[in-house]
Amino acid sequence: MQKNWNVLSSDKTVVSELAKALNVSDIIAHLLVLRGITTFEEAKLFFRPEISHLHDPFLMKDMQKAVDRIELAIVKKEKVLVYGDYDVDGTTSVAMMYLFLKKQGVEIEYYIPCRYDEGYGISLKGIDYAKANNFRLIVALDCGIRAVDQVDYANAKGVDFIICDHHNPAEKVPKAIAILNPKQTDCSYPYKELSGCGVGFKLIQAFSQKNNIDFSEIIEYLDLLTVSIGADIVPMMGENRVFAFYGLQLINKSPRVGLKALMDIAQKKKGVTISDVVFGVAPRINAAGRIEHAKKAVEILVEQDYAKAKLFADKIEENNITRRCLDKSITTEALEKIDAAKRSTVVHSENWHKGVVGIVASRLIETHYKPTIVLAEKDGMLTGSARSVHDFDLYAAIEKCSYLCEKFGGHKYAAGLSIKKENLIQFIEEFEKSVCETITEDQLILKINIDKVIDIDAIDDKLYRTIKQFAPFGPKNLSPIFISKNVVDNGYGKRVGEDKSHLRINVKRTSNSIAGIGFGMGNLFENIKDNQSFDICYSIDENEWNGKKSLQLRIRDIKS
Repeated sequence: MQKNWNVLSSDKTVVSELAKALNVSDIIAHLLVLRGITTFEEAKLFFRPEISHLHDPFLMKDMQKAVDRIELAIVKKEKVLVYGDYDVDGTTSVAMMYLFLKKQGVEIEYYIPCRYDEGYGISLKGIDYAKANNFRLIVALDCGIRAVDQVDYANAKGVDFIICDHHNPAEKVPKAIAILNPKQTDCSYPYKELSGCGVGFKLIQAFSQKNNIDFSEIIEYLDLLTVSIGADIVPMMGENRVFAFYGLQLINKSPRVGLKALMDIAQKKKGVTISDVVFGVAPRINAAGRIEHAKKAVEILVEQDYAKAKLFADKIEENNITRRCLDKSITTEALEKIDAAKRSTVVHSENWHKGVVGIVASRLIETHYKPTIVLAEKDGMLTGSARSVHDFDLYAAIEKCSYLCEKFGGHKYAAGLSIKKENLIQFIEEFEKSVCETITEDQLILKINIDKVIDIDAIDDKLYRTIKQFAPFGPKNLSPIFISKNVVDNGYGKRVGEDKSHLRINVKRTSNSIAGIGFGMGNLFENIKDNQSFDICYSIDENEWNGKKSLQLRIRDIKS
């Protein structure tokens, strides 16, 4: 697949002044300026996040109402139901809120909707469960902002709602007791990019402030919040960076037993990073809801006994293995259905597992780079997930066709939707039309943003140690990507792996060579063999082999 290299620029004067102020190289100063950091004080906040940098939770619209309603439930000894989505953000949110409110003496249970029977968001079945079991208050997490009819239904049954969500609101919002969502146009909360779990944590923070609970008593929940931040791919700046910075410390020093069991299964025993969370822990939490029921994920996250958590983790790993097999087989089938002439992809089958369509959509974009929707069919209804390409507003494109959807919601880059089978052909046509009206040629080519062009000899331990301090990495603060031009392999480059699909190289330098690994890039071997020069796009990381650590290049692309 073609990739465009987009080298980012910065103000040279600002870079030079910042380099002097911080006593760092121009490379490091340039990386900071690209991340919006131009002064000593801003750099200090970036490299040394503090809990004191968090915003006052009562700046969020309806926060006082939400706290008051929970306090009323405690006083009146009402039963409270914590309700959340079935993905990682939702299940971590539910586990966090359940544990906190239980500690406050609330009579509490949690409820996760079944992906297959109830679908995404607030379900009438969940409300009926609350009413039948005498719950007077539902705290909804990572969902609910579009549940207008459902909240009306709950109100008629005498069940109150507090909604903690971070998805885009519609023009009309539910008539809940309180709606906590910084993306509401009339919400003055300064930071708009919290995860659903992040919004839930702000409610915990507000309740704690009001009831004189010290922050040290709620910091234990930052591990769950960090997992949600990594899994939901929210920007790793502002409050999210503070949360993740301290959450990773917690995960590495004293993880809750459920997370430890999952990390042990994933063989992540020390130095856990956001990348380890995203690729090791999060997929396993998700697998529970994709294959069986997401309440299994909550069960392991709230478990206090490691032996029991390990049993949960073993079962979840079985689900994860099943998920991987389904992912692979469905992706193979879906690739054959793609119409290469179109600017969008919409594929479906009645034989596909609903639980993995989001993963498959992401896989399809890796080979056919265009807005993609993958749908699973059951009983005349198609339900699935959508994924976007860089800087294209997928949510807006689907919204134009929303009159053909039974339900839809999400973000600029990812969404979920349900369509009746009889509306599918028209939806495919309208979605393609909607995409064609707004997408550009540039958006249909994968773009790699390059932080800087550097000489291969500039890579050393000091540079890498400083770059490591930019962590935790994530959107808006990705691991820096560099280009080095006219480099040559020392002759030991080769295709590696069982199927020879990966590429291992050793780039010549003045003093010694530096190894590089490109996963899934075995086809680029032709670009580096026979002593020919090439340009290489990469990030810098560390390889450990037989107890020895060495720097290596994580290859992103190679061009002759």
